[in-house]
Amino acid sequence: MSERGGRIISESAEALASALTAEYAAIWAYGPVGVRLSGAERKAAVEAEASHRARRDALVVQLSTGGGNVPPDRAGYALPFPVIDRASALRLAVQVEERTAAFWRAALPVSSGAERERALAALVEYAVRATRWRRSAEITPLTVPFPGRPG
Repeated sequence: MSERGGRIISESAEALASALTAEYAAIWAYGPVGVRLSGAERKAAVEAEASHRARRDALVVQLSTGGGNVPPDRAGYALPFPVIDRASALRLAVQVEERTAAFWRAALPVSSGAERERALAALVEYAVRATRWRRSAEITPLTVPFPGRPG
């Protein structure tokens, strides 16, 4: 536990607040991704963004009703590279899912019960989605040995 502004914050609440910040960034990144894709890939991007929005909303409710810190969303986020075509959009989609999975992976050791199950579900969902984006982008290897863990 740590103290922030006179309040004691659990490690779990801190990890979930960090995951929420990652969800905000993921939602923002899918804007530039989606406009560079078409057909089934654009549909997949829309579905991915909706999934991140649903998880964000659930986290906001969980943190606010549990007395945790709800970090604010920012007006914008810096992209790691320009998204100028399909290839760069797919590369960014892979990075978004991998990065967000890492925040959920960090929540696993400090959570328990239903909270841990939600963190594991997010990690698995994002690892699978990153694999699908890698397949679309023809990036190999398609999978990584430990999703959410820095390489």
